[in-house]
Amino acid sequence: MDARRFDLPRYLAVLPLFTDLSPMELQRLATGCRLLRVARGETIFRVGEPCEEFHVTVTGQVKLYAISPAGQEKVIELVGPGHSFAEALMFTGKPYIINAQALADTLLLSVGKQAVLTEIAHDPRFALRMLAGISRRLHGLVHDVEAYALHSGVQRVIGYLLRDQQAEDCVSGEVLTVSLPVSKATLASRLSLTPEYFSRVLHELEAARLIEIDKRDIRILDAQGLLHYPARPV
Repeated sequence: MDARRFDLPRYLAVLPLFTDLSPMELQRLATGCRLLRVARGETIFRVGEPCEEFHVTVTGQVKLYAISPAGQEKVIELVGPGHSFAEALMFTGKPYIINAQALADTLLLSVGKQAVLTEIAHDPRFALRMLAGISRRLHGLVHDVEAYALHSGVQRVIGYLLRDQQAEDCVSGEVLTVSLPVSKATLASRLSLTPEYFSRVLHELEAARLIEIDKRDIRILDAQGLLHYPARPV
């Protein structure tokens, strides 16, 4: 994608936060945005750096993560195209509390804090849309905590494989393919599992003839069987 020909107002218009803005408002908001090309492996921001904008992944993949005092990495979220991050933190006036890194060559749209505040001043309903977006993210994080606390490691892996499948897909009997967007080690961290355990579960499910592994492509041979596979502790 050629960033020089990127139509910022048009792209903003399809994002959930900005769908109700008028063309004039979109043009005004676009003046407070910038496009960044980030190479694979490059850091977008680090803990402690000032947060004066939020970000939208246009293309590519972004990893949000924390580092423990012992130096272990915990992946908090994987942010794909069309999804935003750091909105809530931007309003606090505090520095970043997590790190962000590009997992692939990424085109990033950054929306400045002042541009957002200007739109809120023009139309308070804009603040409600921001709150709705932040609430959806909070709901997702609560769901993650619930999954880590109440679900076994096997259930977490199966839940990830079936996360985008509709009920009718699971009963159709068709072979479904899930392409892992990042490395197995990164996904394991996202699910609060060790890479070794994550791989062991995949091979266990393959031995049960429920899935077939082809590098990063996981073919689901029996979605119903996978859905009802016996859980066991991590």
